[in-house]
Parts: sequence; C-alpha cells; structure tokens
Amino acid sequence: MNRSTTRLTNLQLELIKLFSYNLNTNQLLEVKDLLAKYFADKATQEMDKIWEEKKLTNETMDSWLKEHLRIPSAQ
Repeated sequence: MNRSTTRLTNLQLELIKLFSYNLNTNQLLEVKDLLAKYFADKATQEMDKIWEEKKLTNETMDSWLKEHLRIPSAQ
C-alpha cells in the first residue's frame, strides 16, 4: 500500500480523538446528527453561492425539470 493512502485526514484524526470517549447511543446519534447538519449546511451555502453566480431562478429549475436528457439506447 502506498504511504499516501494510509494517512488519515485532519477530520479523521479529530473524530478519532472525539470517539476515544465512550459515548452512549444517544450521544453518538447526536454527534452524527451534528456532523450531518454541518455538512448539509456547507453544501447549501455552496449551492446558494453557485445559484447567485449563475443568476439561476426558480424558472430555470422548472425548465431543467422538463428537459429530456436521455440518450437513446443503441439497439
């Protein structure tokens, strides 16, 4: 195995420190929920940024929903 694939990321290292404590099931679920919310918020912020940069509107989204983008199968 090459060395770069065996290194832990800074997030993994912090999580290992956090999870070195013996959490009960409810605490573990709360931590997982916090992490999920954090990353969902970050994704939403990035989507909002792209939305603004590209000047997207609800009408843009509606038109994309109606587009037919399937590639015909080769038979």
